[in-house]
Amino acid sequence: MSGTELTLTPAEQALAIEEIKRLFAARLRVMDTKQWELYPTLHTEDVVSETFRLEGGDHSHLPPAERPGAVVGSEPLKNMIREFLDGAVTVTSAHHGHNPEITLTSDTTATGIWAMEDVLWWTNGDVEEHLHGWGHYHEQYRRVDGKWLISYRNLTRLRVDHTPEFYNYRG
Repeated sequence: MSGTELTLTPAEQALAIEEIKRLFAARLRVMDTKQWELYPTLHTEDVVSETFRLEGGDHSHLPPAERPGAVVGSEPLKNMIREFLDGAVTVTSAHHGHNPEITLTSDTTATGIWAMEDVLWWTNGDVEEHLHGWGHYHEQYRRVDGKWLISYRNLTRLRVDHTPEFYNYRG
């Protein structure tokens, strides 16, 4: 069987989509509750995240793992997000994912687009700094050892509102 054949029954397809929805929800919850030991278990070992990609230039000719700012691997991804939200300054976050568009591309692969909204905040002395964003997660999933995992993520933002000093905690 080639990697692009879909032989799952309609019931199996519905179950796979539900499992992917639960996976996505678990990732947001685990991230917001800072359960860092669980975060890598929701991703393939070779996951590629372009969430922290560097702006400027068209790098679409490069494989995602080679694009500037890409984070490759479940442990490096965990470490990057942990440092962003739980480094020298604790940033509280609340992420919501809505309206999933999930497409099974084979019995063991899928793509998904999720509308997202996030709010992040931290205390800067007597001032609360915050960020409020809207956009879309573009993801890929792979079934490994009977479990759906996230294998790729890219966040595109439509709008971000933040206080002038929000990013100061990063140094």
